[in-house]
Amino acid sequence: MQENSIKKGGISVETAHIFPIIKKWLYSEKDIFLREIVSNAADAITKLRRLSSLGKYEDDNESYEIKVTLDKTAKTLTVSDNGIGMTKEELEKYICSIALSGALDFIEKYDDKDAANGIIGHFGLGFYSSFMVSDKVELITRSYISNSAIHWECDGSGAYETSASDRSCHGTDVIMHISDDESEYLDDAKIRGILDKYCSFMAVPIYYVNDDDTSDADAEGKAINDTSPLWLKNASDCSDEEYAEFYKKVFLDYKEPLFHIHINADYPLNFKGVLYFPSRKSEYDSYEGQIKLFYNQVFVADDIKEVIPEFLLMLKGVLDCPELPLNVSRSYLQDNAYVKKVAAHIVKKVADKICSLCNNDREKYKKIWPELKVFFEYAALRDRKFYDRVKNCYLLELTNGEYMTVAEYLEDCKDKHESIVYYSNDRSIQAQYISMFESEGYKVALLSHQLDTQYISMCEANGSSEKYKRIDSEATSVLRTDEPVAEDHAIVEIFKKASGNENLDVKFESLRDTSLPCLLTLSEEASRMEEMMKLYSGMGLDVGSLPTEYTLIVNTKAHLINKLSSLSSSQPEKAHLMAKEIYRLSLMSQRHMTSDELKDFLKDSFDILGML
Repeated sequence: MQENSIKKGGISVETAHIFPIIKKWLYSEKDIFLREIVSNAADAITKLRRLSSLGKYEDDNESYEIKVTLDKTAKTLTVSDNGIGMTKEELEKYICSIALSGALDFIEKYDDKDAANGIIGHFGLGFYSSFMVSDKVELITRSYISNSAIHWECDGSGAYETSASDRSCHGTDVIMHISDDESEYLDDAKIRGILDKYCSFMAVPIYYVNDDDTSDADAEGKAINDTSPLWLKNASDCSDEEYAEFYKKVFLDYKEPLFHIHINADYPLNFKGVLYFPSRKSEYDSYEGQIKLFYNQVFVADDIKEVIPEFLLMLKGVLDCPELPLNVSRSYLQDNAYVKKVAAHIVKKVADKICSLCNNDREKYKKIWPELKVFFEYAALRDRKFYDRVKNCYLLELTNGEYMTVAEYLEDCKDKHESIVYYSNDRSIQAQYISMFESEGYKVALLSHQLDTQYISMCEANGSSEKYKRIDSEATSVLRTDEPVAEDHAIVEIFKKASGNENLDVKFESLRDTSLPCLLTLSEEASRMEEMMKLYSGMGLDVGSLPTEYTLIVNTKAHLINKLSSLSSSQPEKAHLMAKEIYRLSLMSQRHMTSDELKDFLKDSFDILGML
């Protein structure tokens, strides 16, 4: 009988094997190594500041800073700080043992949430990113509680040695000897670009020096970063000029944004940021936004869509989320509950901003509405909560140039009709209808975008009190008089023949405009279906076509109709030509003619002119 045995042990890793993996696979982008080393330097200073605030260190108002030095001749890149430094024991624990993080020990020791929020590195691997571009790394460090410094040196094999050093003050120097294969990191423009991308808003002043450039302006004492970025300030302390300047600096966009949103979420979320709604001056401008993600003022990733709902992807901005890990992945963002809460909060803030502009700054709101409208509608269609928050801020653009909310429109027209918004979807084609409605004292809204039809249908489906009627639909009933009308079957037959449609629906009404012989109308349901088909067709979908069932409204008060009636018996050919002309003129107020219809129309028009 074989005895069962259990054996326990620990997995061992040889440094000779792990270092090649670190050099190649630690980060997806090699440029991140400099962010990691500078972030470690910022951590070291943050820790020392924290100890000073706790009364455990007297800093005598020290000026803390990080210095990045490029020496192309020596083939080195050095990051120096005057932070907390390390003792010999700490160096052996955190540097000589991979993945032990001094940040975690520091936070646990002082048990302070504020300290955790200010410290960047929580992984302990960041230092080793230096080996991604270096064949040797030196570290010179002196602890704030020590009178002696330590020199540590390690090559790409993982073998290291330590010795005494003569560093005069507390802090750390990381000296990276750039390998021949990575010589691009000895280029001044390359290093400046990395620092600008990842370190522009770190909390500690960073100075960059190129030892090979005696004219280096930064050597004169100008920090390359802004230690107090806009998103850390109170919105009340920031001017419109500062928001505009920040936008242009970060996104290199010369156009002024439509508006900005300053976010300072505390509980239960913890993140800050500034979001902008970019201006889109023409249809050729991109709809694509850009969100820059930061972690305690350290740049993490560009163009992060996961923290913004899909229907608000046109937004540009920065978000500083200290509850996300520094080395965040896309898959992590997609599945993270915190990220989903951030996205929901952003939706609410955008809605609040829109409501604030509409209610408190109507002139500005009207000015930006033409650019904002399509995004307003799309977001409302995609998110019911967003719609519920902003529905009262939807502006109707009127044919007379006015802008008003739906509630204001209904209030203005309450003496003429009940809860109906009359609209046009094509100002030029429907000019005749617009003129008739305006002459009767009705205001006409312009809803000419393909999303408009979907939006108003959604409003009605969600129980809105108002209804929408296109002015070339059955809404024309408001233009008729109360006089009785009599149908003329001869006229019906003439128009059926003239239109080439034996099934044409012909109705007789007494319209107040006696100069207008006929109107072509389309039911509201059919007109919306027509717009939906256009939308789907524009998306490249093969939706076929549906027959358009127009109704011809014959105005019994029009002089031309009376003349047509008399000609129908005496001169039928002339009556037929006149009916064709009247029908096609009515058709032109409903839609564009086809090429064949237009050729036929022009020919008959010339024939009529020849009869004069």
